[in-house]
Amino acid sequence: MATKPDWLRVKAPQWERIGKVSETLRKLGLNTVCEEASCPNIGECFKAGTATFLIMGPACTRACPYCDIDFDKTPRELDPTEPLRLAEAVQSMGLKHVVITSVNRDDLADGGASQFVRCIEAVRERMTDTTIEVLIPDFCGDEKALELVLSAHPEVLNHNTETVPRLYRRVRPQGIYERSLELLHRSRIKFPRTYTKSGIMVGLGETFDEVIQVMKDLRAVNCDILTIGQYLQPSAKHLAVHEFVTPETFFAWKKEGDALGFLQVVSSPLTRSSYHAEQVQQLLVTHPR
Repeated sequence: MATKPDWLRVKAPQWERIGKVSETLRKLGLNTVCEEASCPNIGECFKAGTATFLIMGPACTRACPYCDIDFDKTPRELDPTEPLRLAEAVQSMGLKHVVITSVNRDDLADGGASQFVRCIEAVRERMTDTTIEVLIPDFCGDEKALELVLSAHPEVLNHNTETVPRLYRRVRPQGIYERSLELLHRSRIKFPRTYTKSGIMVGLGETFDEVIQVMKDLRAVNCDILTIGQYLQPSAKHLAVHEFVTPETFFAWKKEGDALGFLQVVSSPLTRSSYHAEQVQQLLVTHPR
């Protein structure tokens, strides 16, 4: 793998600073995308007392070549205690904003939509003032599954487009670019009070203008929030990094995104889908619905 430039180097997390969050997760038997997907920001987020919960895992029924989450298409029963344990963790950690994501569960009739709903409801029961963001899979285009999640009224509905259309076959072979855009479009049309969000990885061979076109496509379906971050190769068996994009380029994309009308653009080498997600609470104040 290519050597990381200085702007991508982060200090190794110190156990005494992240131990409380890690102990809470272990005690309650919960998974996080921070750990399962080898997020480079785990030290910063755990130190701050936050985490992105990964439900219905830890294994995924899709084998995307960029992702470090384990692949397993064996059908598995959902754990009915998971929503309760997640809500207990949110309460224990005192989270004012929580991000709940999942592995793909294409083996389930609703793709796991009902488990998202149970998690949202469990959190709301314990933490009435906590805002909730869900980062969902595409549910194979199942409109009813999407509406089921939205009917639980999360404040933010996040679904990543991941990359530019030209690279989908190589990067996201089981995904469909147009299907992801349609998911975001349906969300805004049917639940206009819910903020929509999407994320893009760069450094996989896309061009600057191709990223701009994805941004335009997202604004065409009224997507509110955008994250752009550098792809990092988890291991030698995963897709190789084509380019380490400079911080100046990320800033240029942010300027373009602001000009296009996104309510919030987070664009930097270390940005991930839920990086500093709690900042959305300010957006709820400045742009209420």
